[in-house]
Amino acid sequence: MHDIASTPVADPKPILDKPLMHYGRRELERLAPGAEQVTYELLEISPLTPHFGAVVGGVDLTRPITDELADELRQALLEWKVIFFRGQRGFDSEQHMALSGVWGPPEPNPFFGKTDTVGISRLAKDAKAAGNKNIWHSDHSFMANPSLGAVLRAVEVPAAGGDTMWVDMAAAYDNLPDGLKERIENLTAVHDWEASWGALMNDEQKAAFRKSWPQVEHPVVARHPRTGRRTLYVNEPFTRFIKDVSDEESRELLDILVLQARIPEFQIRFHWEPDSIAIWDNIAVQHYAVNDYFPQRRVMERIAIAGVPLS
Repeated sequence: MHDIASTPVADPKPILDKPLMHYGRRELERLAPGAEQVTYELLEISPLTPHFGAVVGGVDLTRPITDELADELRQALLEWKVIFFRGQRGFDSEQHMALSGVWGPPEPNPFFGKTDTVGISRLAKDAKAAGNKNIWHSDHSFMANPSLGAVLRAVEVPAAGGDTMWVDMAAAYDNLPDGLKERIENLTAVHDWEASWGALMNDEQKAAFRKSWPQVEHPVVARHPRTGRRTLYVNEPFTRFIKDVSDEESRELLDILVLQARIPEFQIRFHWEPDSIAIWDNIAVQHYAVNDYFPQRRVMERIAIAGVPLS
């Protein structure tokens, strides 16, 4: 009879052994290399994790934003990558525009529903229109200048469900094996909207959009335009292929790289309440709108912040 108690205990091994799967400590750094810790005078920072995401208190965003407050908001977003505010009762479209203006002008999404205020997109889902943003993605990577960030406010939230998740793509890059980092360091990927947004269009509509929105190229490893930090910049719906490698290698690399967004240590999850606001650094993170609330109603309004070319 086999003596189970005497059998050596091995490390647990998954049935599906992906190349990047490993156990134990992850490399999780909040700041870019060489960056110094900042002290905030106006903001109360409550981290969601030690390295990523924070709820910010001590500020009323319905009031005019002073230069001093704007400076601290910009710094907090660089440090935490996603910042959240609760209880911003009475926050309106004018204040929404003023808040996003702390980072730059708005960048409309050509595929989103519009509101009466130019630059604000309305995302309304209910029993007739189910949510379809439940895939890890970076906003506007199909544009030559992807948006720097976004300001999203809750207009109407379901009784349960409807959370949003974000993933730190600098951490995703940091935890790649050194050999893989070397392989992808100078590679470029092609991004396009047609496989995602185009799935809802007929051929004539796609041809019309194609005139204004051609395929674009971005580095697989982007340098953040404000911190210089290396960030993995591929996402499942918009990254079509990697240039200057075979089709097989492109598929192999993308299969590995998109999985990095699915590692829980790199993620945060936010539960929306009425009058909540989220601001995220769209170059540093991807996000995923959890679609678990159908057929309840969920209404959000978003401003994307105009971007710059990536390097």
